[in-house]
Amino acid sequence: MDYARMRAIAKELGSYAEGLEGAWRVEIGPSGPILAMMSPSKRHEGAVWRISRQLNAQLPTTHPGCICATGPEIEHPAIGRMRRPDAVVIPEAVLDEEGLAVDSTEVLAAVEIVSPSNPSNDYAEKLADYPAMGIPHYLIVDPRTGTIEVHSEPCGGRYARKEPYIFGDSVPFGPWRVETAEFRRYGRDG
Repeated sequence: MDYARMRAIAKELGSYAEGLEGAWRVEIGPSGPILAMMSPSKRHEGAVWRISRQLNAQLPTTHPGCICATGPEIEHPAIGRMRRPDAVVIPEAVLDEEGLAVDSTEVLAAVEIVSPSNPSNDYAEKLADYPAMGIPHYLIVDPRTGTIEVHSEPCGGRYARKEPYIFGDSVPFGPWRVETAEFRRYGRDG
């Protein structure tokens, strides 16, 4: 199926989801458009906020004009992928452009906080999609286990480098640093 058709189906799914209870998001993965229920916990959102705040404080020095944003879709039509990371580092100006999604070639980094209900999405599918989309840096934060993975150097559809860390570490992430002492693990309820 071509990307334009997948995008049209994704748009239809998005419209359908507006009538459903709860928060939903549409992505285009290896098997095509998918509709997934979002139920981020407070600890999930706390990690996203802490990372975004830290990166936004460093970006004026390392990449003037870039921001760490939450929410925008990123896409790579040539490989038929559209994802919505928990946070992305992008030029602020792309948010003023027409269209629905940010071109993945504009993305400097993607951040995912692992969900208790679907960890394989971040560890398998997105770990394959993000390097294929050309995203140089990928940070996976896992509040289930208190672990962090930094992936970099996309090469041949995968990341050549993987560095493991634990909550409490000062984590180098590309040209930035993420302090994780305030990160919290999920409790029994996620």
